[in-house]
Amino acid sequence: MNKIITFLKNWTLPISMIIGALSYFIYANIPFLAPTKPFVNECISYIQPLLIFCMLFLTFCKIQLRDLKPKRWFVWLALLQCGLFSIMSMFLYFCPDSTWRAIIEGTMLMFMCPTATAAAVVTQKLGASAAVITAYTIIINLIIAVLAPVMLPLAHPHQGLEFLPAFITIIRKVFPLLICPLIVACLVRRYLPRFHQMCVGCKDLAFYLWAIALAIAIAVTCKAIVHSQGALSDIIGIAVGSLLACLLQFGIGKLIGGAHGHRIEGGQALGQKNTVFIIWVGYTFLTPISAIAGGFYSVWHNLINTYQLYKYRKGKEGF
Repeated sequence: MNKIITFLKNWTLPISMIIGALSYFIYANIPFLAPTKPFVNECISYIQPLLIFCMLFLTFCKIQLRDLKPKRWFVWLALLQCGLFSIMSMFLYFCPDSTWRAIIEGTMLMFMCPTATAAAVVTQKLGASAAVITAYTIIINLIIAVLAPVMLPLAHPHQGLEFLPAFITIIRKVFPLLICPLIVACLVRRYLPRFHQMCVGCKDLAFYLWAIALAIAIAVTCKAIVHSQGALSDIIGIAVGSLLACLLQFGIGKLIGGAHGHRIEGGQALGQKNTVFIIWVGYTFLTPISAIAGGFYSVWHNLINTYQLYKYRKGKEGF
């Protein structure tokens, strides 16, 4: 029994991914459950943010506000991210009829996408600084909220897409789940010290909440891929492009962070993405097929995280 529990703890992320994928395909192929789909979709829209809020709250309880200091090397991460996103956007502006358009849009989203809110949970699990990754996550979300409404209309002209409405839409999408848990954690630390200590004592609870949220995210990912209407060649191209983008960003992030003593944080900051955000941006501002980039990227970055956690347990430095 102990071996089974140890196995489940050690391989939580891939098990969550498998459960999420199987749950979607089993549920989607049971005809008499079809009438419940609107209800399930509605429940997921509430459950997933709640899980993310709770896991971030538990993580932020272990972080002091004074530790959220921007680092100089954040500039290089942000420049790389925003620069590649802008270059691809301009290419689509000048070459709107490119046969590679769907693949370029998908890859563009993977560079544009801000760091995942769950990155702090995984970074802490890898023995690195949750405060450092949280500071970059807040900064890059602000930058993307400003840059995306400027560049997306160039990449994909959209009638009625103006800067201010798009900016507000993006801010409303990403910031409540990033800032609110931090504020609540600070208030609990100040006014409910006993409850705060209890939360700090929940060592791995945030990670297991993330595992549940990941299973739901993978199910949503499977739905996006299954219902995509693109050509098979485009889907394969986006899958390959997402893998290359994932490896590139983890690798460069580790190089930049490693040069300043934060190798793990640098890799997670640039490599672990808010893939649900990618799917949402694809459907909202671009073409539906580009949204599946987030689905494929979710698989790749969680496989890399699984490998890193495996190497960390073995006392070795991961990818």
